[in-house]
Amino acid sequence: MCTLVLLHRPDHSWPLLLAANRDELATRPARPPGRHWPDRPEVRAGLDLLAGGSWLGLNDWGVVAAVLNRIGTLGPEDGKRSRGELVLEALDHAEARAAAAALADLDPRAYRPFNLVVADASDVFYLCHAGDGTIRVTRLPEGLTMLTARGPNDPACARIRRYRPLFAAAAPPDPERGDWSDWQLLLASRASASGDPRDALCIVTDGAYGTVSSSLIALPSNNDREAVFLHAEGRPGEAPFLPVAP
Repeated sequence: MCTLVLLHRPDHSWPLLLAANRDELATRPARPPGRHWPDRPEVRAGLDLLAGGSWLGLNDWGVVAAVLNRIGTLGPEDGKRSRGELVLEALDHAEARAAAAALADLDPRAYRPFNLVVADASDVFYLCHAGDGTIRVTRLPEGLTMLTARGPNDPACARIRRYRPLFAAAAPPDPERGDWSDWQLLLASRASASGDPRDALCIVTDGAYGTVSSSLIALPSNNDREAVFLHAEGRPGEAPFLPVAP
């Protein structure tokens, strides 16, 4: 169950800040974010070597997309397309609004249930396929949103109950100074109120499943500055956050 944290501040010089922990089987091969697709030279995203798609990416127009599994739907299913394709399809667009509208018209029966976020400096959209034959699109409000395998800010999720207030109380990242310290500490936290390591932000279990990487993205309000894209190839707190190659 991956975690996505978004801080949307429309009137700020950095209107969108995003943090993401990827939770996956360590045996599933992947490459860190980069320009892996010759037919999509404008896209920087992580590459899932098993299915060819991605879990998180950013394009040169300033659109970011991330996909998360819904509860009980980890892994592929025969006859279904990879949910990682959705990230790449979203990043074919120059605006989040256009991407959300295009993906809302997909046939949900072709995919296992998913949570998908598509955002730019102006808008943040949440697309939900909960397995009921519909893709629902919601424009998320400004402020802090935390997303896992449930809905945005869902208190039924123990991880959200514990960590959303901590993110709300933390010092917001300052991309201008390169200071993401409070968010980085939270992303590396293995604390769990339930005692279940899967309710922590950074998941460490006795098996192959756990947090395998982490990313940070900041989108500026204008084209005078470059977006910030940092990635830790490994558990946050152990692996350093390094800039993704432009």
